[in-house]
Amino acid sequence: MTVPFAVGAAVTRADIPCLCTRLADLLRGRAGPGDVECDVSAARADLVTVEALARLRLTAGRYGRRFVVTGARPDLRILFSMIGLGGLASGGQTFGEAEEREQTLGVEEVVDAGDPPG
Repeated sequence: MTVPFAVGAAVTRADIPCLCTRLADLLRGRAGPGDVECDVSAARADLVTVEALARLRLTAGRYGRRFVVTGARPDLRILFSMIGLGGLASGGQTFGEAEEREQTLGVEEVVDAGDPPG
């Protein structure tokens, strides 16, 4: 079952715990897997919004839910791309999986030639 959620325009760092609590309250007691569809069409493109989305994704994952960002404007998609999360905020694309099925999101391990194998 899909759970709708929205992030408003003026998110501050102080708002992030309240947003996470609100999402947790929506998910608590809902049976079965599903998605949280987060509408960010009104959200500002700034690092606070990115932090809020990352924390909301973690909250959704704790309840076994995927977190899907929808309605991202180009400026927010550009910001995600600039910080190495390109494509994750494009309309309808998944922003992470539930924690136990979590995928590596553009992170590559760097191996030093001097490191021993193994």
